[in-house]
Amino acid sequence: MGNGNQHPAPNPDETPGLGAAGGVPPGETPPGEDSTGSETGPRDTQSRGWAKGPAVILGIIVVLCAAFFIAYAVIMAGR
Repeated sequence: MGNGNQHPAPNPDETPGLGAAGGVPPGETPPGEDSTGSETGPRDTQSRGWAKGPAVILGIIVVLCAAFFIAYAVIMAGR
């Protein structure tokens, strides 16, 4: 048994696409990605804060919860 290495290092003399010094000649590899693109930077339309609909719904829920607990306290205090 060996050390578990089934893929030995390639022989540079037999590996296609390698130059004489072991480097890769131009055109053998695809060009790197651009560092900037059309999707970089912040979006043009940014909204700030809450929309009116969710804020109103949240306010109604808060008022209903407060009214429930106040009514519960008044009922419990009257017993």
